[in-house]
Amino acid sequence: MTSTEAVFTSIEICAGAGGQAIGLHEAGFKHLALVEIDQHAAATLRRNIETRATWAWEQQHCDVLEMDVNDFRPDKHLTKQGSQLEPRELDLLAGGVPCPPFSHAGKQLGRDDERDLFPRMLDLVKKLKPRAVMIENVRGIMDPKFSDYRDWIQARLQGGDYREEDGSAAHDRGLGYTVCKWDVLEASDFGVPQLRPRAILVAIRDDVLKDLKYEWPTPTHEDPVSVAVALDETMRERYERYYDGAHGQLARKKYDEWLDKATRRDAELKGKGAEPRSKAGGIAPTLVGGSKKHGGADLGPSRAKASWKLLGVSGLGVANDIVTCEKKGSEGRDLFGPDGPMLTVEQAAIIQGFPRDWQFTGGKTAQYRQVGNAFPPPVAAAVGKSIIEVLMAARERGQGQS
Repeated sequence: MTSTEAVFTSIEICAGAGGQAIGLHEAGFKHLALVEIDQHAAATLRRNIETRATWAWEQQHCDVLEMDVNDFRPDKHLTKQGSQLEPRELDLLAGGVPCPPFSHAGKQLGRDDERDLFPRMLDLVKKLKPRAVMIENVRGIMDPKFSDYRDWIQARLQGGDYREEDGSAAHDRGLGYTVCKWDVLEASDFGVPQLRPRAILVAIRDDVLKDLKYEWPTPTHEDPVSVAVALDETMRERYERYYDGAHGQLARKKYDEWLDKATRRDAELKGKGAEPRSKAGGIAPTLVGGSKKHGGADLGPSRAKASWKLLGVSGLGVANDIVTCEKKGSEGRDLFGPDGPMLTVEQAAIIQGFPRDWQFTGGKTAQYRQVGNAFPPPVAAAVGKSIIEVLMAARERGQGQS
């Protein structure tokens, strides 16, 4: 396949609305396939690929596959590839496998949860034998209760001892990879205005890594970007629509109240004028996408809503976009409520680190869930760049290319 000679290719499972795909694309990867089961998220991926000039390569080569990853067959479903993708030819297999099995907000059933897709990811590693593997999950998977499961995952990749579910000792010869790092990155260290720790596993095929050294990403931002700074432009745009009308005085007052509250909260947490009390400052609590089994979208559990309130934002729901708000006359709920404005989907996406022009499909709740479940693009970009540096060095060395 000639395309892998010219570019660094990737396949991503559980791609969601594209948070990881955006970051990996920025890092230099070109996507051969994005696999996602949710119809709205898959439609979001298609829309953005089709309309973005910078994704011209993907327009020609990338299959957006709306399907269960358990049904994904690389030898069957890569229709734009032009030729069959051979084992050891792919540069990166990436995926944010489902978080609920390991999330502190759930029952933490781990490998006993039917949504656990680590085994499927490892099966695809065995089939594709990519040069590098990247797996993203919630911080909860690093908890002591999952140490045996982590040992098994690492043993499957690089060989080693682990404990079976019944407590007996076992050994796996591995798939020929080195787990270079499995640790937690905090999104706010990379310019994302949100408290969002993510556990990232990076593994590189032994013949590619050889004597090269993998470097874990280092923070790009010494001081986190605050909610006040991140949302000021869009918040001002929302309120300014009403400055010249009947709500003019109220709109100006409410905008000023929000900005003052968010700015003061940032200063309070950073300990302005003194030794910083909290490096986090006025960043957002972790956004959550929620479950399809439950009602409409909001900004999370009670503790998260309380944190948002301190930032001048109501977490009781998600606001209509600017045009819809004006059309429906929902400004009383969306902008002028006693706890402050509600976030629009676009603003929630900014909190996740999405570019402003990334378009989401589906209804408001479906769009918000895509945003809330995303992997922040700036973090994905940082990890992607750390991987591509090794792949570039290996390519220059002329090894690990077959």
